[in-house]
Amino acid sequence: MDSSIRSGLSLIAGLLLLAGSAVANALIVDSPVASLVLLAAGSLLSVYALYQLRDELRSLLRQGRGEMLLSTAGVLAVLVALAWVAALYPLRLDMTANNEHSLAPQTVSMLKSVDKPVDIVFFHDRGMRETVELYEQIASQNPKISVRFFDPMLNPSQAKLYGVEFAGTALMESEGRKLTVNGPTETDIANGILRVTQGKQQLACFLDGHGEPDPFSLESHDHTEGDAGHSHGLETKLVQHERHGMAKARGSLEAMNYVVEKVTLLAGGGELSRCSVLLVVGPRFALLDKEVAVIERFLADGGNAMFLLDPFVQTGLEKLLRPYGLKLSDGMVIDEASHFWADISAPAVSDYNRHDITQRLPLTFYPGVRAILPTAQPVPGVAVRPLVNSSRSSYVSTEKTRLIRAGAQSGGPQTLMVVASFNPDNASTAAMVMKQLRGEAAEDEAPQAPATDRKPSRIVVGGDADFATNSYFHIMGNGALFLNAVNFLASRENLIGLEPRTYDLPYVHMTNTQMKGTFILSIILVPALMALLGLAVWWRRR
Repeated sequence: MDSSIRSGLSLIAGLLLLAGSAVANALIVDSPVASLVLLAAGSLLSVYALYQLRDELRSLLRQGRGEMLLSTAGVLAVLVALAWVAALYPLRLDMTANNEHSLAPQTVSMLKSVDKPVDIVFFHDRGMRETVELYEQIASQNPKISVRFFDPMLNPSQAKLYGVEFAGTALMESEGRKLTVNGPTETDIANGILRVTQGKQQLACFLDGHGEPDPFSLESHDHTEGDAGHSHGLETKLVQHERHGMAKARGSLEAMNYVVEKVTLLAGGGELSRCSVLLVVGPRFALLDKEVAVIERFLADGGNAMFLLDPFVQTGLEKLLRPYGLKLSDGMVIDEASHFWADISAPAVSDYNRHDITQRLPLTFYPGVRAILPTAQPVPGVAVRPLVNSSRSSYVSTEKTRLIRAGAQSGGPQTLMVVASFNPDNASTAAMVMKQLRGEAAEDEAPQAPATDRKPSRIVVGGDADFATNSYFHIMGNGALFLNAVNFLASRENLIGLEPRTYDLPYVHMTNTQMKGTFILSIILVPALMALLGLAVWWRRR
């Protein structure tokens, strides 16, 4: 065998030994002897082979080949340098339509508001690169958040030290509080950071026992036009087989570090003091006076509540809203100018009054909604802020199956959701409030809660509950509006707008005006313009 061939084989063998040394160093952590032996043998063999091939290498570098090799080596050196700079200063460019590989702006805002040190230890394997990048993005948003990475297979001692058995486990610690997070999503990680920094979870209580939508039910219905489905507006068809569910809303609240419970005020569950916020969503039957008194006491003690009350339902809560300067209309809002699809009894809103709850909120719609009205006289100590209004062309119809424009409640815009806060400056102001309420009430008795110990509280009142059920929660801004209102009532303004990321198939939701404009543009104007251009070309060539 020729000596050059033997030297070439020796060079290949030396390079294989060097590669084997790198593999052994990656796989064998506790004993590097084998890696060092392979490294030494490969280096010696490679140097010996290169020495034997010195004449062949000289001839290879002659006649311009050396310049070619040097140019190639220079290009490779530049690429290596660029890769090294990119590793030191990484730059991410998310080109997806919904920025699916970037942190949500709400998550970034929440992370920047963290004012306590958070130490995260994440155990991962080689298949969890996306989760590792997610943790790196989170840590880059706030210097108080630090992340360390370990592979439990390559670092068994660290895994044993922390008591971790499986990859995908994150251990979070902040000021002595510890938490284990196993979820790989952005919401799971952000939720864990909130829990470990806040140190406690807040309780969202859903009132139960009056036909309300069940927060633990996944039931939803097909709301198509005609007999194939059912609606919540004109000519409403009641669904008797099962109530609507609100599991989507409940899951979103739990993902934001809430504990969700159902409370029944007449079954030993009348103690509401432990509730961070009370949610009365769509009762179909009136509450008893005893239940209303429990809620009044909860509000008087400084509790916060949300009331989503559908039209044409007497809930028994009407007198409870008077201390906040609010009352409910008797009919349903009809909006012929701005509504969802072809249902004029489902007002659609895209322009809101300025408030933390409605900040950066997309279009929302309300399938069958009543108007929220002010009382005849303002209540001292109460501040009322309308949040959602229908268009100027809307009006209130007092019939469920036909439209009635005339009446005292007609004419838009109509208020569909409000926030009201009670903040007595002193005991005399509170006494003035109760005195006025007792004098104002004509048909219903004004609440007799003692004014001297009434504490500041706030409520959100909406004229529709269906927008937050499983059928509509995920569409446009409906879910965001519900979550923003709950966070505001729970005094968690830093979480307003922060909700679980969803990747539903993209749909185009348009109001009736937008649908008409799209139809005229695509079906009439564009074909007509093409026809005119064709006629003009034919006439010119004629």
